[in-house]
Amino acid sequence: MQSAGFAGPVLNSVSQNRKRQAGPFTPGSLTTQGRVCLPRPAAARDFRDRGPAPAGPRKRAPGKEECEREMAGNLLKTSSLTVRKKLLHQMGVSLYNTSHGFHEEELKKKLQQFPGGSVDLQKEDSGIGILTLNNPSKMNAFSGVMMLQLLERVIELENWTEGKGLIVRGAGNTFSSGSDLNAVKALATPEDGLVLCMFMQNTLTRLMRLPLISVALIQGRALGGGAEVTTACDFRLMTAESEIRFVHKDMGIIPSWGGATRLSKIIGSRQALKVLSGALKLDSKKALDIGMAEEILQFTDETECLREAREWLTQFTRGPPEVIRALKTCVSSGKELCFEEALQIEKDLVGRVWGGPANKEAIARKGKFNK
Repeated sequence: MQSAGFAGPVLNSVSQNRKRQAGPFTPGSLTTQGRVCLPRPAAARDFRDRGPAPAGPRKRAPGKEECEREMAGNLLKTSSLTVRKKLLHQMGVSLYNTSHGFHEEELKKKLQQFPGGSVDLQKEDSGIGILTLNNPSKMNAFSGVMMLQLLERVIELENWTEGKGLIVRGAGNTFSSGSDLNAVKALATPEDGLVLCMFMQNTLTRLMRLPLISVALIQGRALGGGAEVTTACDFRLMTAESEIRFVHKDMGIIPSWGGATRLSKIIGSRQALKVLSGALKLDSKKALDIGMAEEILQFTDETECLREAREWLTQFTRGPPEVIRALKTCVSSGKELCFEEALQIEKDLVGRVWGGPANKEAIARKGKFNK
């Protein structure tokens, strides 16, 4: 009787290869993925022409598995931190590129065919940016052009060195209803879906990693892709009548802009399953109870809501930009990287602010414990 799990197929594969290949099977021939790596045939030796073997135990040549393990260890020590530092420490680095089968320029040409709405950015002298999803006739649904503009605005924010905070909102007293169905219908193949998924995951991951403390101002509804956008922000503020709904299951899909992954980190896997399955409806009160929202705003008027959100965010953005930005990057590192890597990022960030203008000014004031 075959044992449970995948040991049976692996052992059968090993047995077949042993029959076909000369030479003994060694433990190093089997990799951790279950693939069989055939040992190299030993070099022919004529023991009659050789002298006696040296005394002591024979030193065994390292097997393939040991070599692979050593290479992997070296890579982890050197390149892993370098690659992950690029994702968090440097601006403009995306998750996917051509090595993943992602050809951004080809997708951009397709998205340009679906105009409508805009993504607007206002940068204030206070260091707070206002990013507005502006397509009110379609509940701020993302057209193809709006998806492209969102990336452009994120790149602009990456280069805004005086920025400290960001409010993401929708025009016309609602947040966003997700993707425009015209674009969705035109990008109907699995291949189109994967490429669009990679594009929006790239964009929203870069939004999440901005060195700006961000808050989603949710009025009305945040549906589907709109709900996913809210998870790319550090905080969420909601009006009393607003709601967040992940309606993907009803559309026969799952979140594709990174929303499920981020949601699990925000509220935990158990609550995320309830929300994504539709068993838990996220009105403002429920969102506040489970930690999805930080606060329910007093006002419902668009202008008053924005003023209230700006005042709320200001409590986090008081101080010099270089310090606020370093704090945000440090927290992002702790959230995404392993402990040792995050510590090294923190060390690098300390080097940027220690002895800097803000540090020197604070020391000169001798106001360490005084407000």
